[in-house]
Formats: sequence, C-alpha cells, structure tokens
Amino acid sequence: MYNVKRIELARKRRQKTAKILADESGIAPVTLSRVINGRQLPDEDTVIKLARALDYPLDFFKLDDPDEIDVDAASFRSLTGMTARTRDAALSAGALAFEISDWVGKIFKLEEPNLVDLSHERDPANASRLVRQYWGIGEKPIGNIVNFLETKGIRVFSLSENTRTVDAFSCWRNGEPFIFLNTFKTTERSRFDAAHELGHLVLHKHGGPQQKVAEQEANTFASSFLMPKADMLSHVSYVNSLSDIIKLKKRWGVSAAALLFRLNKAGIVSDWQYRTMIIQLNSNWSQTEPEGIPKEKSHVWKTILQELWRDGKTVGSIGDDLRIPASEVGALLFGLTAQEPPPEKRQGGLKVVS
Repeated sequence: MYNVKRIELARKRRQKTAKILADESGIAPVTLSRVINGRQLPDEDTVIKLARALDYPLDFFKLDDPDEIDVDAASFRSLTGMTARTRDAALSAGALAFEISDWVGKIFKLEEPNLVDLSHERDPANASRLVRQYWGIGEKPIGNIVNFLETKGIRVFSLSENTRTVDAFSCWRNGEPFIFLNTFKTTERSRFDAAHELGHLVLHKHGGPQQKVAEQEANTFASSFLMPKADMLSHVSYVNSLSDIIKLKKRWGVSAAALLFRLNKAGIVSDWQYRTMIIQLNSNWSQTEPEGIPKEKSHVWKTILQELWRDGKTVGSIGDDLRIPASEVGALLFGLTAQEPPPEKRQGGLKVVS
C-alpha cells in the first residue's frame, strides 16, 4: 500500500504543481488528480513513475503518514512575497526534519528543551531580558547562535531555499521547539532570524496576536536579545560615520542596518544620521553585508554525523535508513553531510542512547 500523503509531501517539497508532475511522470492528469484526492489508489507502476519524477526512493511512499506542519502552527520570519508553493516547500522540509530528529533521538540523547514560557509578557524587550536572566547570560553578546540555541534544547535545522522570500520559521512539536534557518541569507541576517524565531517560541507558544503584530514583537525581542541595551550603551556613546557602525556591529554579530535601527531607537543615532547611513548602506551593499562574518553551523549535527561516520554510516546510508534522498538530509543539516569527518577526538554534548 502506498501513502498518498507522502506523494503530496514530496510533490510540495519539489515545488511541482499536479499538472507539471503528471507531465513529467507520464501519468494522465486526471489519474493523478484522483490519486491525490483519494478517489483512486495508486498502483505500483504509477508510484514508480512518480518516484522517478520526484527523485525520491520508492520506499519513502510506503511509510506511515508524515507528521506535517500546519500552516497556522508555524511562525514564519516573513510572509511578504511568499507564494503558497514556496511556503509549502519549506513546511515539507520541516516534516522531513521531524523524521531526522526522531531517528537521531533513538541513537543519541539530545539536550532537553530549556525555554521559559513568556506568553503572558506584553513587552518583548523585557521578555528578552527575562530570557537572558533565566539562562544566566547577563548582558554579554551571543557567539554562535546556532550552537547556543542547541544547548538550550532547541532543534535547529537549515533550509536550502534559494529564495529571498523564505527567511526562517519555527514551531513546537511534542514539547520540542524547532527553528529552521535559510542558509542562503547573510550570517548577520540569519542570526537575527534565529533570535526572531526564539522570540516566537517564548512569546507565542500558545498562539498570540495577529501576524503583523506578532512579527513586530518578535523583531523587538530579537533586537533586544542580540544587542542588550546596557551593553550597547556601555560601548557606544556617539557615532560619527557609517564606518563606525561597520566596526561596532562585529561585537554583536548583527547587520549594520539592525545596529543602526537599535541605536536610533536608543537616541544615540539621530533620525537624520539614520536616514543618511541607510541610504549609504543600500547604495553600496544592497544585496550583501559590509565586512560580513563567517557562516555559523551546528556543533550538534557535526558531532552526530562524525559519530555516525565512525560507525560506518555514510551519507547514502543515512538517507537509506530514513528513506529520504541524501540531498534532503544534507540540506537540512547545514550541508555537513557533504564533508568527511576530521580525525579528531569525540566531542562532548551528546550521549549515545544505550
């Protein structure tokens, strides 16, 4: 018996319309429509053709129903300009990530989630201070934010969506928090996205305000979380030029635009300075970031993959075990499966489940 829900999952992941998939697989559109709508059970020949067109293993379609993410349950970093097809592809990647997470959880003991529920807090900036206080990190800047969030039990996955309309999204699943980050963005943008999604996880776990208001709250949370006011004021008393901003932004690992906005709100950068420097930024770095910082990757996934490699698990065999294309596994794990493990000692932070 083949699972129609998995056919739909793969179709959405590949961003193919039913018509395109029918054409590429050589199946009559009416037949595919009946299959997708549950009016006709697909025979093996039909599924073989679909699997070939979708470039998914045939066994993927024999598995149980996937744990799909409801649109209303996911907090997207931005919905501006996002098509339903792009959104569904990202959500489908999330469903595959759940299967990777479940599979890994049977082998390794990951950190337990350690987040505080601040859905009652009305001031996002104060919420960021409460989170910092809860974690005991004071006002210091955050280093690799992917690693940092992983130490708090957040499951962080990457998205390889080569589009500017998908920044990031987050959700809760069975008491576990998940964050998905688009790796095609600058590191500074990705760090802000991660903090933004952390804001959603602690502020909007039980639902919350409408999309626009929720996004504003998460933005305020992220800005305050990455650039604590006390630390910022102790290091910045005045700004003369954009070059000052470019030097200063490295301390907090944020974009020049984000730091400018934060300093403007704090009254350190005047409205005139803000407008002038934003124009300069857009003129010289419209698609990039001045003096950008290196990409941040996952320490947890690197450690897990090294352990699996030592046990003879290759990229292909990991995908085989999951019945998922190896390319999808790599795309969700920051591309780490494309690297050979270095000859180093075992890293801490994980325990093998006995």
